[in-house]
Amino acid sequence: MTTIVDRTLGGMFRQAKSDLAFFPGRFAMAWRVATLCALMTLVAMVYGIPESAISCYLILFVMKPDAAESMVMAIAVTFLVTLVVGLVFLLIHFTLDAAPLRIATLVISSFLFLYLGSASKLGPVGSIVALVIAFVMTLLSDVPLGEVATRGLLYAWLLAVSPMLLIIGFNLFLGRAPQRLLRVTLSERLLVAAEALRQLNTSSLDKIADLLQEGQSEHQKRARFVRIFHLRPAAEAAWLESAVQSSYRLLLAISVLPPGTSESVRLELAAYCTEAAQLIAAGHFAGPPQLAFAYENDVTEEIKSALIILACPEPEQDLAHPKSSFFFADAFTNPVHQRFALKTTIAALICYLIYTALDWQGIHTALITCYVAAQGTTGETVHKLVLRIAGCLFGALIGVLAIIFIIPSINDIGELMALVFCGVLLAAWISCGNQRIAYAGVQVGLAFLLTVLQGFGPSTDMNVAFDRVVGILLGNLVVYLIFTRLWPVAIVQSVRSRIGHALRGLANLAALSFLSRSAALKEAIAIKEEITFARQELALVPFEPKKLRPRADEFVCLETILQEMERLCPVLFLPIDKSVSDVDRLRTLSEKGSRIMLSGEQIQSRESPLRLPQQDDLTIQQRINRLEALLGT
Repeated sequence: MTTIVDRTLGGMFRQAKSDLAFFPGRFAMAWRVATLCALMTLVAMVYGIPESAISCYLILFVMKPDAAESMVMAIAVTFLVTLVVGLVFLLIHFTLDAAPLRIATLVISSFLFLYLGSASKLGPVGSIVALVIAFVMTLLSDVPLGEVATRGLLYAWLLAVSPMLLIIGFNLFLGRAPQRLLRVTLSERLLVAAEALRQLNTSSLDKIADLLQEGQSEHQKRARFVRIFHLRPAAEAAWLESAVQSSYRLLLAISVLPPGTSESVRLELAAYCTEAAQLIAAGHFAGPPQLAFAYENDVTEEIKSALIILACPEPEQDLAHPKSSFFFADAFTNPVHQRFALKTTIAALICYLIYTALDWQGIHTALITCYVAAQGTTGETVHKLVLRIAGCLFGALIGVLAIIFIIPSINDIGELMALVFCGVLLAAWISCGNQRIAYAGVQVGLAFLLTVLQGFGPSTDMNVAFDRVVGILLGNLVVYLIFTRLWPVAIVQSVRSRIGHALRGLANLAALSFLSRSAALKEAIAIKEEITFARQELALVPFEPKKLRPRADEFVCLETILQEMERLCPVLFLPIDKSVSDVDRLRTLSEKGSRIMLSGEQIQSRESPLRLPQQDDLTIQQRINRLEALLGT
């Protein structure tokens, strides 16, 4: 479960050990990324593509566990980079001899794509495109002739596109198919459900909670890829899409299973879950359940319904499936998006001016750092900076040791590829972990590659390695100063906003008819995601400057509110009639609580969170009472 970070030395060591531990699929992802980087090294050395370390970094950034998603992202990056490079090609004639125009082009394009990355579904791809444009425009300052500039622009295009082509080709043959990943997920959910049904204890319920906190977005995306690209027959694709929903519905029900439920009923349900998990893992459909028990309680009936739908190869009909917009709902009203783009652009521009004024082009990694380290809130940015610095120093250390002890004995490209494979394998192992350490792995890989890959063959030049590490540290410093001084965004603002959205979701969930199972499941998933993201953000509060951190009592209150909403959500999801008074109270609570959260008002709790005991068997009315007391409504 997502918990607040243990800041003791022993706690951090235990957390790091847990984050680096093996889990199914971690090595499979790591060796694929390492192999792609080794192949990119070969291509760069043979064809003389400059800055091969950046090409390998793009592989670390774009490669996903799902082959279909990796290829879609690679195609999107290829298209956008080609479009942008074509535009820059048209601008070369005007900007080559005019430094002010080059700077203006850098600033405008950087702001535009960073804004799109923050305010739309373009996401991280926007940062990649902004980085490519900025990098190209800074290189033009060292180019004396138009012909040389054109050749340099084509090399910049190759730098970005060649790793994307490798990703597409590699995943076509050796990628992990989304349908296979979905079956692994479904099997894991059913096995964890079976364990919880056999032994309904804290340990098994924590595993259920962990799977619920994973959310549905990644799994639903994979199911859509299977259907859209016709990776499996239509009947199987439809069943996979339905099974992703029904398995999550199963986990929601088990999370509130009464402890007094008959053991025979639980064991019968567990036996079917185990059998279904084995069939799904083997590539088959789950057979229809033959359950003999009579009515036990509302939760067991919901579990039975979820299992029946899981075995049905046809998905539930859902006529209300609105298409989401490319832009987020607050894209044009929330100034945070524009400010984020502006702050990142300012940081990149400052770094460019510093190393240009010093005539120290070796530290151009400072500019790259600005685009890959910037995040929405100050706490997220500082957290990423800490990971980046730690990863940079560790990756640079590995690279320097390789320069001293290994590279002098390297005689051909094959041996250099083996070195890159081993170094990136370690970095990819780290980057495949959770968000606490994933970015550190990316940075380990980038720092290692920047020190080892110099020019078009093995090099033992320590000055280049030193310059690039200095550039990374300079970029970190500038980003930290900009994001903590200019329009700093406190994590608590984002947490409050998510709590407000979750409160509205709870009111909507309570108002739904018990027959609207599909709509109720969508609402419950959305609520769970808001709560999970809010808890993850609260875990980053220690990284914020003290002036931005919430007071200790407010922090505890927010955490307790999230816990109460997390416990209330699956209870409201159950197909039972809610009283009119409960629905009205939740609607009022949602309106007042959302206003308090979104306006930034101080929370006037009528009850101290520390005095509220953790109880899992409370009624809906009691949960609402606790939320009203915590929010002071």
